[in-house]
Amino acid sequence: MGRAAAARRLASAAAFGGGGLSLIGASLYGLLRAEATVARRTIGRIGDRVPDASGWYGRGRPGPAIKVALLGDSSAAGYGVHTVEDTPGAYLGSGIAARADRRVHLGAFCLTGAKSSDLVGQVKAALPTDPDVAVILIGANDVTHRMLPSESVRFLAEAVRKLQDAGVAVVVGTCPDLGTIRPIPQPLRQVARQWSHRLAAAQTIAVVEAGGRTVSLGSILGPEFDANPAALFGPDRFHPSAAGYASMVGVLLPSVLAALGLGSDQHEHPDVHRSEGLRTIGRAAVHASKHPGTEVGGTEVAGSARGPGGRWVLQIRRRWLNPGNVEAPESTEDPGAPETS
Repeated sequence: MGRAAAARRLASAAAFGGGGLSLIGASLYGLLRAEATVARRTIGRIGDRVPDASGWYGRGRPGPAIKVALLGDSSAAGYGVHTVEDTPGAYLGSGIAARADRRVHLGAFCLTGAKSSDLVGQVKAALPTDPDVAVILIGANDVTHRMLPSESVRFLAEAVRKLQDAGVAVVVGTCPDLGTIRPIPQPLRQVARQWSHRLAAAQTIAVVEAGGRTVSLGSILGPEFDANPAALFGPDRFHPSAAGYASMVGVLLPSVLAALGLGSDQHEHPDVHRSEGLRTIGRAAVHASKHPGTEVGGTEVAGSARGPGGRWVLQIRRRWLNPGNVEAPESTEDPGAPETS
């Protein structure tokens, strides 16, 4: 079975309640489960407290405010850092405020240890805040907690669909490359890499079909991290360091701005020299899972969203952005900030 077909099969299995084990084989999946248990015992513990990034960013900037909901697992919460300025939420809130020149309210609904099944509660908590955009980072714990791939994708698709139905734009950072986590021994570290790539591809298909867009986060635990683990991994050798979280947000930020309608026009036109352009969803999903920073979103051709090969998508690699000067969130909105229409 081709990789694109395999990813579509996993996504279809999730949609219709199938098991999806044929993607990696039941025996390999069982081995990965066993190795995940060993790895979790090996990975060091660095404390459970995570600084809360919820609050207001861009004080003194004009309004109306942009509302952001951050959902997902410990990679979204910022597990392993000790100051709020080093969390992904602070990087994201500060980066959006600076680039959009607007006030930003960020609600962090992510939880350490969360799996895709926990998105149900997170979405329920986020919707009453009426966010303009939701950023979701999920998938790694689904591997280490032995969740079936089809279940993982199904819960993610349902979360995206509920947010889209409420008028919320959605950007999903797909499952990172778990093959660089040193506590997972070889040869099953390579299995973890292949498994996470396929999960990321299936996540892309499910998210785009549900109306969202995805960004490949292979770079979070990919070659850049593998080459410099001391700087970009935290003390537990599993989660990113502050520098790692900054890199992650630098990858996500351009797509979040685009989802808000605030992206640069020069990045909306595909460059064939960067492997960008119109694709069918299966091929784009597989390509994106192996090329960090690749965004995949739905599009139309001659007024149709689907072609002979399935859903049409636009595959783009936006220029990564430095989050800039990071600020701590304020608990209340700046009452003196000017309003704009």
